[in-house]
Amino acid sequence: MSVRHRSRLIRRRAALRGLVLGAATLPLIEVFGAGTVFGEEPTRDSATRAASARSVIEIWLWGGPAHLDTFDPKPGAGPDYCGPLNQAIDTSVPGIRVGSSLPLLAAQADRYALIRSMTHGQFGHETASYITQTGRDPGGRLVYPSIGAVVSRFRGYDEGYEGEVPPYVVMTTLQGRFSETGFLGPRYRPFVTGGDPNRARFAVEGIVADGITDERQRNRRELLHELDSLGQALPDSAAFERLDRCEDKAYEMILGDAGRIFDLREESDAERDRYGRNTLGQSCLMARRLVEQGVPYVKINSRGWDTHKQHFQSMRRKLPELDRGVATLLADLDDRGLLDSTIVWCCGEFGRSPKVQWEAPWNGGRGHYGRCFSALVAGGGFRGGQVLGATDEKGEQVAERPVHPRELHGAIFSQMGIDPDGALPNPRALDVRVAEPTASGARRLPELL
Repeated sequence: MSVRHRSRLIRRRAALRGLVLGAATLPLIEVFGAGTVFGEEPTRDSATRAASARSVIEIWLWGGPAHLDTFDPKPGAGPDYCGPLNQAIDTSVPGIRVGSSLPLLAAQADRYALIRSMTHGQFGHETASYITQTGRDPGGRLVYPSIGAVVSRFRGYDEGYEGEVPPYVVMTTLQGRFSETGFLGPRYRPFVTGGDPNRARFAVEGIVADGITDERQRNRRELLHELDSLGQALPDSAAFERLDRCEDKAYEMILGDAGRIFDLREESDAERDRYGRNTLGQSCLMARRLVEQGVPYVKINSRGWDTHKQHFQSMRRKLPELDRGVATLLADLDDRGLLDSTIVWCCGEFGRSPKVQWEAPWNGGRGHYGRCFSALVAGGGFRGGQVLGATDEKGEQVAERPVHPRELHGAIFSQMGIDPDGALPNPRALDVRVAEPTASGARRLPELL
């Protein structure tokens, strides 16, 4: 049989699967099959080494949180900078203070480090997101992958990952600010859950479909096999065997134990209440369940931080949700013996303008601010109870130890056993490293490791 004829049969078979499986199942087959059914398997490389951590949970505060209201309070700056959030509170670590809206996080400052001197100087969402997610400046000949896609490349299927859930999971929607996978391609794209974990049932895309019972899913699969004359005619086809493996994994997510990982109804009401009955809190609980299963990278995209108008009204709701969700996640991971092997990092693409915009139409808003912002990092070998860097008295400029996102990325890669100075394969065969070199040398963020 010619290569062209076999390719045509494969396409026909894929179309048949689409008619029978429908929209609910195809996203999973695409995730499990991306880059494997019709393309070459990627080769292993030497950009790996001994790891301190096996998983990462990224809590992305989409839009940019205000550093003065969270991890870098400046109560002495006055009302034009602090507004009503003009108090800082002591933490469990003497000398470290955080915003007064974060009492639960304050009580466990020994579990995390704060970087108060993050900087890249960009004020636009797209550019700032790209820099903070890829560790690279925009422009040039390549579109670089996000940190999650790079971890998926070196800790996912290419390196023998056999988990029941894809190695890179995003809750609940993509930002859409840039390509998550860049030049790495679709094999390393994340599995995006959709849905809302705070609903009665977390309707994960491709796993839970409204109006379709498990029994109906089983019947659909049986019908697929009855109609699959192409597969029966070519039982020894390697391409069809790969399609079958993708189908098996997809149905394991829908009908098997893998699908139960996303079912938060298995958690007690008390546990769900502890995390907070909101989307961010339940996403943090879901992230804990995923890293328990060994998923290498979990990203939570938390909306609502782009507060140009009525900033403080929004913070009355957002900050307690952040405080409860992240503090409970850190404590829960530690209690379960998972914090040493799980990196948690939390920040946005930039901070918010330190000086409040009281005038109309902003009415007490904060603008974009890329000169300095804060990040929280914990677990996976990062030492807690530390503060790295500092800003000036009004939080407008970095005063000590500027930290570019590439340094944080390099440190995370190192802790995950991924050599930041190793080669990152790319379609132009250029000399590209896993992480951009830094002025501080091969070891990134030595103060925190």
